[in-house]
Amino acid sequence: MKSTFTRFICRILAAAMMVLPLHAQAGVIGTEHAVAADAQAARAAVAGFVNRSDVASQLQALGLSPQAASERVAALSDTEVASLAGRIEALPAGGIAGILPVLVVVLLIYYLIIAPGAAAKDAPKAKPAAKPAPEKK
Repeated sequence: MKSTFTRFICRILAAAMMVLPLHAQAGVIGTEHAVAADAQAARAAVAGFVNRSDVASQLQALGLSPQAASERVAALSDTEVASLAGRIEALPAGGIAGILPVLVVVLLIYYLIIAPGAAAKDAPKAKPAAKPAPEKK
């Protein structure tokens, strides 16, 4: 059974190798082309960031229209765009990412240190134990 299946797969692969083209092309990319592609990708990343609705609303609150922001991004040099794109990529993905660890630490401190002390203050005080009766001689 296994031998029949193996032969069948081998025949299909052999036929595919004969029928399908086996040529591939590779070429050397010039430095200028690679740098231009990187600059284009960085410019697209910055333009995409500026076109986001939350960023556009924040820019409008600061007095800059989305069209003016797009024009200013287009006027930036390649090094400025690359620097700005790097700073955008370094931003945290969510706004709560920086607050969450601080919040967890504060809650742990509260539950481990402050809450047991507060519970001890609120608890009714126990009466001191009675003194044992003195022994008679």
